Amino acid sequence: MTSTDTPKYIYDFSEGRKELKNLLGGKGANLGEMTHLGLNIPPGFTITTEACLLYFKDPEKIMAQIKPMVLEHLKSLEKATGKIFGDKNNPLLLSIRSGAPFSMPGMMDTVLNLGLNDESIKGMAKLTGNTRFAYDSWRRFIQMFGDVCMGIGDEKFERILDKYKRAISRTAQDTDLKDKDLQKVITDYKALYEKEIGSRFPQDPFKQLFISIEAVFKSWNNKRAITYRKISNIPNLGTAVNIQAMVFGNKGENSATGVAFTRDPSNGDNIKFGEYLTNAQGEDVVAGIRTPKKLEELAKEFPEIYKDLKQTMVKLENHYKDRQDIEFTIENGVLYILQTRNGKRTPSAAVKIAVDMVKEGLITREQAIMSIDPNKISKLLFKSIDENAIVRVLAKGINASPGAVSGIAIFDSDRAEELANSQEKEIILVRPQTKPEDVHGLYASSGVLTQFGGKTSHAAVVARGMGKPAIVGAQDIEIDEEAREFKVAETTIKEGKYITIDGTTGRVIEGIVPLIEPEIKGEFLELLEIADEVRTMGVRANADTPIDAKKALEFGAEGIGLTRTEHMFMSQERLPVVQKMIMAQTMEERQDALNKILPMQKGDFLEIFKIMEGKPVTIRLLDPPLHEFLPELSTVLLEYQELKMTNSLSKSLLETSPLDKEIKTKKKVIKLIRSLSEENPMMGLRGCRLGIVWPEINEMQVKAIFQAACELKLQGIEVKPEVMIPLIGMISELQYVKAQLLEIAEETIKDYGVDLKYKFGTMIEIPRAALTADEIAMEAEFFSFGTNDLTQMTFGFSRDDAEGKFIPVYLNKEILERNPFETLDQDGVGKLMQIAVKLGRETRPDLKIGICGEHGGEPKSVEFFHRIGLNYVSCSPFRIPVARISAAQAVIKEKNKEL
Repeated sequence: MTSTDTPKYIYDFSEGRKELKNLLGGKGANLGEMTHLGLNIPPGFTITTEACLLYFKDPEKIMAQIKPMVLEHLKSLEKATGKIFGDKNNPLLLSIRSGAPFSMPGMMDTVLNLGLNDESIKGMAKLTGNTRFAYDSWRRFIQMFGDVCMGIGDEKFERILDKYKRAISRTAQDTDLKDKDLQKVITDYKALYEKEIGSRFPQDPFKQLFISIEAVFKSWNNKRAITYRKISNIPNLGTAVNIQAMVFGNKGENSATGVAFTRDPSNGDNIKFGEYLTNAQGEDVVAGIRTPKKLEELAKEFPEIYKDLKQTMVKLENHYKDRQDIEFTIENGVLYILQTRNGKRTPSAAVKIAVDMVKEGLITREQAIMSIDPNKISKLLFKSIDENAIVRVLAKGINASPGAVSGIAIFDSDRAEELANSQEKEIILVRPQTKPEDVHGLYASSGVLTQFGGKTSHAAVVARGMGKPAIVGAQDIEIDEEAREFKVAETTIKEGKYITIDGTTGRVIEGIVPLIEPEIKGEFLELLEIADEVRTMGVRANADTPIDAKKALEFGAEGIGLTRTEHMFMSQERLPVVQKMIMAQTMEERQDALNKILPMQKGDFLEIFKIMEGKPVTIRLLDPPLHEFLPELSTVLLEYQELKMTNSLSKSLLETSPLDKEIKTKKKVIKLIRSLSEENPMMGLRGCRLGIVWPEINEMQVKAIFQAACELKLQGIEVKPEVMIPLIGMISELQYVKAQLLEIAEETIKDYGVDLKYKFGTMIEIPRAALTADEIAMEAEFFSFGTNDLTQMTFGFSRDDAEGKFIPVYLNKEILERNPFETLDQDGVGKLMQIAVKLGRETRPDLKIGICGEHGGEPKSVEFFHRIGLNYVSCSPFRIPVARISAAQAVIKEKNKEL
């Protein structure tokens, strides 16, 4: 191509292949692929995602460039179909559909039946001999064009349609409208269009076409699409535009439209599943306006087509080696395939499908691992309703996405989002049916319940993709959006009242019910075992209590990478003793308090060591500043003032008051809180600094650790303690603290007369520690990156302030691509980690290095940790399955790059 040539912005379906997904979008690439497979695909062509992105830079220029290309491809389409675009007697009608490289169901726009006008509608009616079909297609086109292209709210058209349906009966469907009814609908639609836009509905098919192409381009940046991309971490790749000859499922009872799944998207069962509607168009199925029929019924209505469709489903699944969602239309008894894509599924279905396909020989073990989205694995740990619970079932709907949740019923997506940001209650979004505009409400909610729709409706597809419980098509409930309530028989559920939905069984239950925590079993366990065979990096847990430790083992932890001892101080029965230790005026008073705390700490360590028998347990010595264990100054001042006032009244009656002693104590507390308060406590007296200034605290903790370990050793229980000294910035700090504590450890071991292997190491959470890691490794036997603090100190962000005040703004303005406290900043924090790994192992080649910040369970971060050579990651117990899968995927990606 020379510099003066126009780039290729349009591909015929015959030129497309699945490998061109980023250029042609998923839909366009798959239409090309299916054309090559010889399936019955309506002909068409695709405008590339590249053209879409250029459109946002210079709309007039790109439209001028693609217009002649579109017209040229239209001629080929006319030749292929034997119809003429814009002809009044034999019109070629088009569908204009979006198609992004990543599946974004319902987030962008579609226009069907394009090319109709007042003249061609007559020719179409005459040509088909089906006047009702012609008028039905015409009213659908006006509605879609008005909504998608001109911004007239879809609900305004629906109100007109409902008026004519109600005139027939309260339960009338679209299909009950006769020719004369549809003509009246069309007249009212045109009047609405003219009132809203100020001009008549466009009669020129070419004008309709180019307005629609621009509308689909623009839909890439509509509010719901942007929201969905942010939620799903989809990059800004643009959308393709697919222009395809229409086939019609609304020509009568010998026509239909539907969606077929090669496996059940809810549970992953290897059964052919789907839904369809006769005498309908595709939008009717996904919109949830009519409740569709099950695919099995197609075998009775269209036996030969059902047989053809099942063969096609097998062919496509075998070809793509993944579960497929297939859109189809039957026109006058002929089957057409309109789309296939790797289908969305619940996390539990994804796991079952991956494991089953390995057993069937369809995919390899590595492909099974790579087919899983690790971000959604934690959703597999769905809660379920306690079988022994007594529940009041209000209604039953279609079980669209598994899991159970109790929450308050909210009837509006904006309100759901608002409440989710301002309170801790779980929210269940209740809607007649959801639309793409509800995506922010779905994201904010913990579950969704709809009155209408099937398993292929918008609510079902999006909830499954997000891993949230969902029930759709619960037709026994009657929703009153204005009153913000729904009724079932004599029961009324008003907004704010609690309900429970069971997306596994489809039950809608009144009130809050007991839920059971999940277990790892079945295919999930098999998949994790496959991952364990592949991964090379260890996975440990952050666990502060025996309960956490037990849960960690259940989820496959290979040890504990972080036990935060300060959490052991916070329980109600211990806090007064800790406060007494902090407030002590003499060494004797402080030591007396520490002697009371020691057996408590020792008891905690005994239980955790016993649970983790034979596995390493890393215990971080006290890290936070001491003022965190004291009450808020404002609270104590208020109590002090109240005591003084009460005391004044008492003294007017008595010479001495029993409150004098309490007032004196409060004054001491106030003085102590003020003395311990710091301008910047996160960078003040904490971590190893606390151990240097108040060494007796660290000494007590180390005694408790080694007494517990030695006692278990005497009982024949294998213990592997690792003592972690926090917030080291200089080797001199580590040398000082380690020497003091090593002596206590050795004395304790000697007293018990056991042989105990242990390690002393440090957290790398200060940039200086990373930059001088070669020195620190002279004393530290292991490193553990505290990436939360390391991120704070590298960015100069206070996490609590940053996340509450400006990180959301940075993300919105794309100053930050991701929140660095959720996904590791590989360019900055990651570079410091690489330096520390390199320098540390230059000094100590066998240095064990892990990470115990929250990033230890985040997939992109886990992949980075594998690349830089960490020995293990440590994360919360519920993130362990995520880390196991992510660590295996990191190995596979590395191997694939080497090929």
